[in-house]
Amino acid sequence: MQIEELQRIQSSLMDDIHFERHFRTPYSEGYYIMQGTSLQSNSRLGTVDIHFTTTAVHGTLILERDLEEADLTKLIEQIDEDLVLSADMPRDDFLVSVYVGKDVGFYSDEYFADESDNAVNFGEDDEE
Repeated sequence: MQIEELQRIQSSLMDDIHFERHFRTPYSEGYYIMQGTSLQSNSRLGTVDIHFTTTAVHGTLILERDLEEADLTKLIEQIDEDLVLSADMPRDDFLVSVYVGKDVGFYSDEYFADESDNAVNFGEDDEE
């Protein structure tokens, strides 16, 4: 393959990115970053949390896999265009912290309540 063809293929991989809102508050939003257009090829690339202050917008971008620098900057630009600028909030700068990691679980009060109940039940079995 020629370099131009590889660049075209790589560019098209970042063209099918879309965002699904996870939460919204008056000054923050969280999105899943999805890649792919069909149900079979639709996968999560990561998440982004956006926080609006009076002078700047702060973003925390967590990717589930490494990206080339060119793809990362293209993704940040797309987040800026699709999510930050569309919020119509004044800003001097868009500051983004980027991390690469994996999803290890989802925890809530209900999870800890269930764990607490199981621990109590476990202790009761030992006393018999």
